[in-house]
Amino acid sequence: MPPPPASVPAFSVIPGAQVARALGGREKQLVELVEDTYRAHGAGATVNPPSYFLRFPDRPSSRIIALPASLGSGDGTGVDGIKWISSFPENVARGVPRASAVLILNDPVTGYPYACLESSIISATRTAASAASAAERLSRDRDRPRRVGFVGTGLIARYIHQFLVGTGWTFDEVGVFDLSADSAEGFRGHVQRTAPGEVRVHDSVESLVRGSDLVVFATVAGTPHVHDPAWFDHHPLVLNVSLRDLSAEIVLSSFNVLDDVEHCLKADTSPHLAEQATGNRDFVDGTLDQVLDGTLAVPTDRTVVFSPFGLGVLDLAVGRFVHAEVARAGELHTVDDFFHELSRHG
Repeated sequence: MPPPPASVPAFSVIPGAQVARALGGREKQLVELVEDTYRAHGAGATVNPPSYFLRFPDRPSSRIIALPASLGSGDGTGVDGIKWISSFPENVARGVPRASAVLILNDPVTGYPYACLESSIISATRTAASAASAAERLSRDRDRPRRVGFVGTGLIARYIHQFLVGTGWTFDEVGVFDLSADSAEGFRGHVQRTAPGEVRVHDSVESLVRGSDLVVFATVAGTPHVHDPAWFDHHPLVLNVSLRDLSAEIVLSSFNVLDDVEHCLKADTSPHLAEQATGNRDFVDGTLDQVLDGTLAVPTDRTVVFSPFGLGVLDLAVGRFVHAEVARAGELHTVDDFFHELSRHG
């Protein structure tokens, strides 16, 4: 029996300004969306193959990453797609942001792409929503952190701070450290404009870690630069967002929660280095999905490290949300006749 007839979807382009409007002020809703996506991933209702890294021998610090993924089913209610995101750290010195990205959404019935979205904002949003969820869920059985410290003060740090504040967090002190004094000062200004509390710029990572109950690593570090487990003797909650700041010794002395075990234990991340050092994965205590469903208890007397590799299905979930919001507002910019050859035999 032949499949039912299908139509080719219209193709739309959603620029960053529309993305920002669709997502602005919806931190709580987006955290719930990301948590629902983690639950779907944990239940096996996603396809999230390994990310592919395009690297350049003549530009070793730069890379472009492809994150293909599928969320939901092929009955028209799901979405397939890919995020194509570049990280060129030298851009900062050139006066433009380090990262740029696009997200392609594909129709699960026909496979046709139906939208191209500016995705640096989507990527930062899903990263920040994931971090805010982890901060909330992993601190429920301990004293709520009152001092947060940010190591690295770029776009991702700003979005994480925005999502923490937007989901009800308040802090007595916000600590800041960055190798760039200008970036640290810029981030301090952002915090002072957006939330009450003292802001302290630290002169070392050690000072910031020792003075924080919640530590956010959001750098572009390619290899570990934090090696001493004694810095963490006060057992903070650590959001290891940039994945490569912590040495294997730090990971092995902590309680480790990942977003996805197979994804995190690749590409020389800090957990991957710990696996290489020990030859096993015994140091992995569980996933955020297990925390969400109550099957993983989080200790209060150990340093807790959340390491999120960043799943493509999160980008799809947020991208689909943006597309629906822009369409609901009647503001989709469609490209007429984007797909031209639609007759099989001419």
